[in-house]
Amino acid sequence: MFRFENILFLYALAVVIPLLIVAFLLFQQWKKKKLKQFGTHHLVKRLTPEVAKHQPSVKFVLYLLAIISLFIGLANLQYGTKAEDIKREGVDLMIALDVSNSMLAEDLSPNRLERAKRAIYQLIEKLENDRLGIIIFAGEAYVQLPITSDYSSAKLFLESIGTDIVPVQGTAIGKAIDLALRSFNPEAETSKAIIVITDGENHEDNALGAATNALENDVIVHTIGMGSENGAPLPIYQNGRQIGFRTDNSNNTIVSKLNEKMLQEIAAAGEGTYVRATNANAGLSIIMNEINKMEKKEFGSKVFKNYDDRFQLFLLISLVLLIIEFLISRRRSSKLNKIKLFES
Repeated sequence: MFRFENILFLYALAVVIPLLIVAFLLFQQWKKKKLKQFGTHHLVKRLTPEVAKHQPSVKFVLYLLAIISLFIGLANLQYGTKAEDIKREGVDLMIALDVSNSMLAEDLSPNRLERAKRAIYQLIEKLENDRLGIIIFAGEAYVQLPITSDYSSAKLFLESIGTDIVPVQGTAIGKAIDLALRSFNPEAETSKAIIVITDGENHEDNALGAATNALENDVIVHTIGMGSENGAPLPIYQNGRQIGFRTDNSNNTIVSKLNEKMLQEIAAAGEGTYVRATNANAGLSIIMNEINKMEKKEFGSKVFKNYDDRFQLFLLISLVLLIIEFLISRRRSSKLNKIKLFES
């Protein structure tokens, strides 16, 4: 089992590397332009016979690899070396998170999806002995995180969730509940609950039937409504900038509204609780109060207690690459340099 102690350095790396590549390519174009102003390619080649053509690229690649290794070292890769069987008492939870385009509506700040993700993150921070899994759904449902007691992994998987992660758009709440139900270990005797976080615009399947089926299998279904009754238009972004709103076939702006009645019915069918999210309270704390009232049963899980740092290896690799980059000459090897400058 491995983890990164300072994962923010990896996010920074994802920004730094493209910038360095763009800067290098722009510099190479600028250099070619200046050389053309100096003289023809044939003349420049004769006047600079010792200059290696490809070595700047080789040096840059080595430099880039050194930077990547350095940032991985700063992120401090840690490897779990000792797993212990821990006995816990808790509840198994599956969160079904709607990632359809309607979750981009901004009637919650900054939008419905981001507000839901922040609330889930805060929930993970408060969990102690409960196990957690995450389902994402739009037109189809997928397991984003199998049920686990590894809260660090849960946070990592949560960060990667967006509306573009599911190829089929729509809102199939029933499929999400069915998949969450199948994701539980049927042999585990722990109490189980599903938390559906959505705006309730279900157009795909029989969500009430899925909630009833879950209850028949001793799984409670709670729902959290994301949005408002008045609704909000769905923004369209391009290169990080909003360029307008989604429209229908008649060119009318699409307004996504919270379907509170549907979510209340789903919660009633699953004998759970319905809560409408607000900017002040996303509702998960209220749901968790209900879950904490459930009977908690003992289960075992392997937990990595000791983690060894591996940053030294990556810092060493970075140092070696920088030394190699420094030692590589920009000039051709003397053995290869057999050019007669004034030969016609």
